[in-house]
Amino acid sequence: MRLPATRGFLGDIMARNAAPSAPSETSGTAAEADGAPLPASYEEALGELETLVSRMESGALPLDQLLASYQRGAQLLQFCRGRLEAVEQQVKLLEEGQLRPWDEA
Repeated sequence: MRLPATRGFLGDIMARNAAPSAPSETSGTAAEADGAPLPASYEEALGELETLVSRMESGALPLDQLLASYQRGAQLLQFCRGRLEAVEQQVKLLEEGQLRPWDEA
C-alpha cells in the first residue's frame, strides 16, 4: 500500500479547511486518536490505517477530525512498522541470522 505524501497532502487539506468552524462534539475519529487501544493484529491496524487515509483523502473532514485522524494514523503506522520489524527478526533467527530474498528461499 502506498500512502499519500502527507506533508503536501495535509497542507492542501489544511488550506481548504482554513475557514474557522465551530468545535465539534466528540467525533468517532477524534475519539480514535485519544487513547484508543492499538489493534490486536497487523492486519487490523493496516485496515484501520487504510480507512483513515481514505477519509482524509476525501477532503470532507473538518480540521479537528483531520488532525485526530493524522495522529491516529501515525500511531497505527508505528505499530505496523514495529510488527514488521519483529517478524523480520524472527525470520532472521529462522534463517540462522541471514536474511535472504524470497526468491532464494
